[in-house]
Amino acid sequence: MNILRRNRPDETSQDCSQDTEKSLRALFISHTYVVGINQGKLAAITDKAEVGLLTPETWCSQGWERVLSLETPFSNITMFPSKVLFSGRGGAYVFNPLRIWQVIRQFKPDVLQVEEEVFSLCTLQLAICSRLLGLPLVIFGWENMDRELPLPRRWIRDFVLCTASVILAGNRDGGQLLKQWGYQGIIEVMPQMGVDEDIFSPALSTGCNEKLNIGFLGRIVPEKGIDLMLKAAQQMKQQNLAFEITICGSGPAQEDLEAMAKDLDVEDCVRWLGAVTHEQVPAEMAKFDVLVLPSRSVNTWKEQFGHVLIESMAIGIPTVGSTCGEIPNVINNPELVFAENDANGLATILSKLVRDEEFRKSMGDFCRQRAQQNYTHKRIAQRLYALWQTVLNTPAVPLSLSHRPIATSTTSEA
Repeated sequence: MNILRRNRPDETSQDCSQDTEKSLRALFISHTYVVGINQGKLAAITDKAEVGLLTPETWCSQGWERVLSLETPFSNITMFPSKVLFSGRGGAYVFNPLRIWQVIRQFKPDVLQVEEEVFSLCTLQLAICSRLLGLPLVIFGWENMDRELPLPRRWIRDFVLCTASVILAGNRDGGQLLKQWGYQGIIEVMPQMGVDEDIFSPALSTGCNEKLNIGFLGRIVPEKGIDLMLKAAQQMKQQNLAFEITICGSGPAQEDLEAMAKDLDVEDCVRWLGAVTHEQVPAEMAKFDVLVLPSRSVNTWKEQFGHVLIESMAIGIPTVGSTCGEIPNVINNPELVFAENDANGLATILSKLVRDEEFRKSMGDFCRQRAQQNYTHKRIAQRLYALWQTVLNTPAVPLSLSHRPIATSTTSEA
């Protein structure tokens, strides 16, 4: 693969292959890591590389409807908190260019990793820095739908695609979309973050519920498909199965869903716990015997990954999902996956999990092993470090707008 790599600012040239493991420096840029629990992947990478983080000092979270301040739970990450314009708008926020330059000169990274979409203004800022300084650029993005972009956004996207050494797609559809857009460099499919095995641990699960506790955790909106759980509950109640459904989350669809539960005569089977914080998630999730993510695709959205899936799987909870977006690829077990909008299919899986304790245990073991093998912070960190090594040890040639990085495009999937 052909990329341009120059020396770090103010440093003399040296062969990167002679560097010791710990000398590699990676600067991450993303608003995602304002939340401390999201920084676990970065902390795991510090076993092999020096990690810096350029991130907004505050972020206006639209989903949480509040302003988040940067959390700093890990002392081994070099923090560069910065003011930004248009906080809360993932595709439109920007750093002060002078601040970016100061951070790069101070941290002296070997690689820039921007975890924003390829058409975002922040990504454009770092792509320009990559070209000016000759620093390899790695991009992570979740986008899995070919949306109609205005001309300026298309120009940004094409500029970034011409600059990036590697692009990480959060899902398989995203990897295919990058090829459709004409990207010819290395594509790796992996989630943005893994899961912390110490926080989401099998030891949390009590497994002593009198009724099988079937849980959902997320936004209460139509596309999350909670109505399918209610319809499945009606069938299970008619079979006299011992179960209850716990809904953790909030959203505009809750009132309609509560009315639907009453109409289906399953309101006595459903508990609505409301929103839970990041810190409360592990304890609440550990009370589930089964987790369900019954998402459905709509014109503007389909499930990009479903991080709640790997958190549940890491605890050892049988994890059930629809065929929406990336869900079946994350779970990777047809016995736990049902077709979008198919309440009967969901009811069949849940009924078997209620009735068959051995099946339930085997599915829990499968989910835990899959999470441990593919989705821990440590595993994600290993894959990233190997990618950086590939990039840094590849001969360099200049890039231009008309010259994309040429390589055999490969997609690695868990």
